[in-house]
Amino acid sequence: MINKSKKRVLECLELFAPLGNIRSRTQFGGFSLSADRAMFGLVSDGELFLRANDDTEGHFCRKKMERLIYRKRGMDVHLRYFKVSHEQWSDPHILLRLARVSIKGMRREIEAKKNSEASRLKDLPNLSLALERMLWQVGIENSGDLRMQGACGAYLKLCAIKKKNLGINLLMALEGAILGFHEAALPTASREFLTHWFNHQQEKYPMTH
Repeated sequence: MINKSKKRVLECLELFAPLGNIRSRTQFGGFSLSADRAMFGLVSDGELFLRANDDTEGHFCRKKMERLIYRKRGMDVHLRYFKVSHEQWSDPHILLRLARVSIKGMRREIEAKKNSEASRLKDLPNLSLALERMLWQVGIENSGDLRMQGACGAYLKLCAIKKKNLGINLLMALEGAILGFHEAALPTASREFLTHWFNHQQEKYPMTH
């Protein structure tokens, strides 16, 4: 089956060349297909499956394409990959249209995620323009950077440049910005964790208030 899959991958690379820079690598025990870094297909056991998202899943279902299912711990797991039938594979025009739908859907998903992660800090809950500028000073330039650092990491960076303790309210504000809550509406579990962490930091590294 591996040789059959490799043959199918080579055929896909040639067929889908007009759709972008098509690449393949091992994935999920098979071979993935991507167009300009947008992963849109999977070749497994010699069969081609096209990847769907919220926008394109209905399209593949209407085409009556078989969904990829695998068993995990005795349970069926339904994946958003749809099998290209023999008839669809035999018609290059239909196959290209299907692949184009998948690629466009995945590119839109990547772009939407990128825009979400790169939104302005001041547009997040609790964050003012002044705090946004402070965060810029420590290399946190957008919402994606803030999520990567986490509230505690961002707080420590800010304290380091200000040479003082900036208070627990700022820590809560940062966490709320990441989670999408107003500072006063933070979930109890988050508030308790941050309070414990803040008190521990006070004991370890007492700073000027």
